Order: sequence, then C-alpha cells, then structure tokens
Amino acid sequence: MAEDRKLYLLDANTLITSQGVYYPQAMVPELWSWLEHQGFAGRVKMPFEIYEEIIAGKDDPLTQWITKPHVKENLILNEQANPALVAKVTFNGYAPDLNENEIAQIGRDPFLISYALGAPLERCVVSLEVSKPSTKRQNRRVPDVCKDVGAQCCDVFGMMRALGFHTGWRKSL
Repeated sequence: MAEDRKLYLLDANTLITSQGVYYPQAMVPELWSWLEHQGFAGRVKMPFEIYEEIIAGKDDPLTQWITKPHVKENLILNEQANPALVAKVTFNGYAPDLNENEIAQIGRDPFLISYALGAPLERCVVSLEVSKPSTKRQNRRVPDVCKDVGAQCCDVFGMMRALGFHTGWRKSL
C-alpha cells in the first residue's frame, strides 16, 4: 500500500493537543476541515472508543466540532474492536496481570492499537505521546507499545507530512 493510502488512526491526544496548543480551530480552521476531508477520503479515522474518550463530560470547541454529525460520520472508524487483538495489546504491550486501577489508567489505548494491528502494513497509530522505553505496565507509552506488538506509529506532524497538509489544501483538489 502506498504511503498516501495508509489509514491513520487518531489517538485522543492528537486532537486535544492540536486544539489546545498547536492548531486551535479559531486560528487554523484549514486543519480541521482537512481532517474531516481526510476522514471522508478514508485516510484518517478515529475508533469509536477514542471518540468516547474525547467527548466524555466535556463541552469545549473540540467536542462541539467532533460531535457535528458530518464530522463524526467522516472521522469515526466503522469497525468493531477484535477482542483477541485488544487482549494481545494489553498482555504483550503492558502486562498480563494488570489490576483494575492499572487498566483504568491505560484507558482506551489498547483498542486504538488493536485496530492498527488489524492491518499492520496499511494502518498507523497517530499519537503525540513520546517514546520512553523504560516505563513499565500501565505507564507504557503508545509508541513503545506499538513497537512491541508490531503496529506502526507516528506523531501528528508525521501524518500531516505524509498526507500533504498545507493551509491551501482545498485549492489543490
């Protein structure tokens, strides 16, 4: 599969940090319409479990944007998690004997990574977490878990470069 046809799976932190720090919608609306367009084109998606993590109890610009029916429809990955792959990610990426508190701390990351494992050559997890191989158990970082279980991972800037984001993207359609 060509790089530009790869499916990029968004971690919650990519949108939360983009909205809050790097690319607020009010300042860089082109990014947000580009993300929706890439979702429509099947290049950028978000598992429903990650979507739920973003909207949980919040009313902010990101939640208002992502809950718009057309945005949600374009960005949500229309698949169900594979329980065997979620278990593989949890057991092999974090630890086989996590307690309830540790599982709660990991959150929905095993789901996200498991979707990438469904087609490891064609899918890439997008996360802003920074690798820290020395961490253990529930403190493991998404890039390290991806590496350990055989899933591709990049940061949001890598995804934007690979998919050719620029502020005049609409003119090139």
